[in-house]
Amino acid sequence: MNKNFLLILSSLILLYSCNSHENKVQTSKSLPSLLDAYWEERMQLYPLEATAKGDYRYNDKLTITIAESFIDSAKRFYTKYLDQLKDIDTASLNDNDKLSYRLFKYEMEMNLEGFKYPTQYSPINQFWALTLDMPQLGSGQGNQPFKSVKDYDDFLKRLAVLPSWSDTAIYNMRKGIAAGWVLPKLLVVKILPQLQAMIVKDSKESIFYTPVKTMPASFSADDKQRLTIAYTRAIDSIVIPSYAKLHDFFEKEYMPKARNSSGVNDLPGGKEYYQYCIKYWTTTDLTADSIYQIGLSEVARIEADMNKVMVQTGFKGDIHAFFDYLNKDKKFFPFATAEQVIDSFWNIKKQEGPQLRRLFSDTPKSPFTIRQTEAFRAASASAEYNQPSEDGSRPGIFYVPILDAKKFNAVGMVTLFMHEAIPGHHYQISIQQENKELPTFRRFLWYGAYGEGWALYSESLGNEMGMYDNPYQYFGHLSDAMHRAIRLVVDIGLHYKGMNREDAIKYMMTHERATEQEATAEIERYMAIPGQALSYKIGQLAIRAERTHYEQQLGPKFNIASFHKEVLKDGCVPLNILHEKMEKWAELNSK
Repeated sequence: MNKNFLLILSSLILLYSCNSHENKVQTSKSLPSLLDAYWEERMQLYPLEATAKGDYRYNDKLTITIAESFIDSAKRFYTKYLDQLKDIDTASLNDNDKLSYRLFKYEMEMNLEGFKYPTQYSPINQFWALTLDMPQLGSGQGNQPFKSVKDYDDFLKRLAVLPSWSDTAIYNMRKGIAAGWVLPKLLVVKILPQLQAMIVKDSKESIFYTPVKTMPASFSADDKQRLTIAYTRAIDSIVIPSYAKLHDFFEKEYMPKARNSSGVNDLPGGKEYYQYCIKYWTTTDLTADSIYQIGLSEVARIEADMNKVMVQTGFKGDIHAFFDYLNKDKKFFPFATAEQVIDSFWNIKKQEGPQLRRLFSDTPKSPFTIRQTEAFRAASASAEYNQPSEDGSRPGIFYVPILDAKKFNAVGMVTLFMHEAIPGHHYQISIQQENKELPTFRRFLWYGAYGEGWALYSESLGNEMGMYDNPYQYFGHLSDAMHRAIRLVVDIGLHYKGMNREDAIKYMMTHERATEQEATAEIERYMAIPGQALSYKIGQLAIRAERTHYEQQLGPKFNIASFHKEVLKDGCVPLNILHEKMEKWAELNSK
């Protein structure tokens, strides 16, 4: 690692600082009561979020968060709590509450800043949208529970709002067309089949009918009959017409007006919006140019390591021939069924077990499972983690998209599991949720740079855990590391430097073992969600830099389990606060 890169990285960690604290006049409202009031009101404003977090009080509600009236309410909501925060006497707070104060202030300010940009004009993309969330909820396999009669009735009430949401989405997209804030044509093409998949000829074929098929035997005959009729009617009168209307709008009205460019820099105010996205996802004030240079440096470093591993395997040929070999040779495609793929991931978990006890003194209590991604979204989905409910009734779920088990490549399965599952997202998110010393808003707080940075850092632990003894699995790890480095180059390229979709796909395929289909799906994801792809590598580099620094500074006093406990115990924080935390930890451990 060269000196220039280290200088850039150290600047990364230290650059972004929160506003300084000032002592305020103490009022009757304490910080804990303010934070509790905020969380209660937030759950009412965002009932889907409440359901995802295991708070089932609002399972029958669906707020139309893309409506102008809701956006106005949300602005008032965040402004109110930011103003109330000014009355808190920070001098009287303990260290944990001081951190809560800083994080809450940061959250309110970032949310308010985000309202400057009309993102409601693009309420649907192929990766994140309510049109994708509702089928997952309605499948009975997602966050929405289907255990009681009330659960079934709750979802019917929630589903009844879908036509209004769809009408609002179309209204907003028409405003977006008028303002020039529209999606790229190439993303609209990917949205159409997702909508089409929900337009079935027979209601019994709908994913929304699945809970009817799996209705608990304990339900009375009358309830079973009533709910079957109600769900059939809802699919025919709500689901199919809503999705058909959206499909028709996208195909006939929106598609001709969609843009040909790839990046958001082409949108009105797009350059300013992208800088906000960088700040939001990385929790830093890093510039686009500096991130681009970090990306180029990381690509070069990892590429050198990949060549070394290729030579170690005895392969004859260049790196691109090796990519082709890994993508096509039959020995890397050992599966015949989806069940075999899932079982292989369970075996990885079993192999990890003994080593995790050495690296972690604190482990999650929340249950964990592995599932195949639902067919309706598998084609556009990546492997992902879905957090457990707070009460443990719903496990943390590692979702694996398997379109064809015979084409599922085994190279990289270990590093994927370590990122998305254990000790990546499952450890970080579960430990955060389970820490009752944190106020509720902090137990569910998320910063991409920290959360995804931890998951990417977790992949590197495979070396010291003996998980990469197979050189092909280690190459798979390097491939994933390269993938995240490439993201820095192509995300900045697409949204800031004028790189088009085709050039970004070509760059990805040149530097990693991605097929054209895989590279296309990834690049189109970055087009849809600007800045999100930056969070992984920026956060991982920061965490790794902290560890390297204190391994050298503390020498024999450095304890890896203690280091990991400190990184994780306070939950998600911006990178500058992580740096401050680790400084204090090192000072205590140096004595």
